[in-house]
Amino acid sequence: MLTHDSYIILTKRSKKFYTCCVIMFDLVFILKAGHGEEVFGMNIYGSKELMEDVISRDMCIGCGACNYLCPYFRPYRGKVAMLFPCDIDKGRCWAYCPKAEVDLEELSKTLYGKAYKGDPLGSYEEIRISRAGPRMVTKGDFQAGGTVSSIISLALKKGYISSAVLTDRKGILPVPRIVTSPEEVLECSTSKYTAAPTLAAFNQAVKDGYRNIGVVGTPCQVLAVAQMRSNPMEDNDFEDPTGLVLGLFCTWALDYRAFERFITKRVDIERIKKVDIPPPPAEIMEVYSDDGAKMEIPLDEVRKLVPETCSYCTDMTSEFADISVGVLEGRPDMNTLIVRTKRGKAIVDEAVREGFLVVEDMPEENLEHLRWAAGNKKQRALRKLQEAGLVNTSNGKRSILRLSPKTLKGIIA
Repeated sequence: MLTHDSYIILTKRSKKFYTCCVIMFDLVFILKAGHGEEVFGMNIYGSKELMEDVISRDMCIGCGACNYLCPYFRPYRGKVAMLFPCDIDKGRCWAYCPKAEVDLEELSKTLYGKAYKGDPLGSYEEIRISRAGPRMVTKGDFQAGGTVSSIISLALKKGYISSAVLTDRKGILPVPRIVTSPEEVLECSTSKYTAAPTLAAFNQAVKDGYRNIGVVGTPCQVLAVAQMRSNPMEDNDFEDPTGLVLGLFCTWALDYRAFERFITKRVDIERIKKVDIPPPPAEIMEVYSDDGAKMEIPLDEVRKLVPETCSYCTDMTSEFADISVGVLEGRPDMNTLIVRTKRGKAIVDEAVREGFLVVEDMPEENLEHLRWAAGNKKQRALRKLQEAGLVNTSNGKRSILRLSPKTLKGIIA
């Protein structure tokens, strides 16, 4: 067994010394307990509590928010591995986790300057439909309308962002990647349906000195980035490292290991070129091979591979992003585009002017159905959290989510 002695942990407020041994992937021991500390209405704990409440209970989605902040947490094939124990009583690993004491009221006030109202689609300035513009359509093989690649490419070209954290893939394994050019963006342009540690690359980019970083993520990843941007550790020299947060619509993600076992029985995974889930009412997953063959799998079979933690997620449209993008129902060549912030609107407007993006009005019928679907997901998740005693807890019990009791009641009524 490998050993690692005399680690020194330096933070702004503590200096601790300890001795530990390596902890391998499925065998985890914690040496010392931590103590919570309330900051900005949010309870901050350490890795011990993160292991107890999130990872050991299979609440972890593997978003990557706790990875590469320190020597201890690393992504491994769809899971999070704790390599060494840590006795810091409050840490960024906990503070950034989207499944640990997330205060929606505080986040909304910090990022949007207003209370969290529980609207199905969150706070926004406008909702349109969009697709890649004439300057993009000849450059790559986009999935759906190509809106995400178009916006990130424009943002890089015009200097809104210095780099972007995207999700590439090796076979069917999602791999986070830091890119700095529009050409690299196109290499990551296909959708991935398994949970990905994208924010591991975001944390690495920050450590490497990147600023004004663009990041594309799912709702849970966007929520984690929102936690980061709120400066929960009260660092005096804190600077928001993001230049653009682009969120994807998501109802669930697949467990990578389960999906790998599932799909290997049906196709050679080394030959998979693209995976797609067309918008309703298709109810299928399409798997394309490099020889042009297409296999269709009923979604009823695929949904069995969704981890339980996804059912506790209240957000379908990445409510804490600058811009949110999804596939437009009934129009697989178009995207739904939700512009949420002023910096998001500035980038979208320039993308349209520069020919990177084409936008149209959102059909009212599509908007109504989107509201219904997002509201339904929010309501189901909050009911489940309430039944499990994991929302607005008291008497020292740790919670996954916190929001105004009045707002909670209005959503689940």
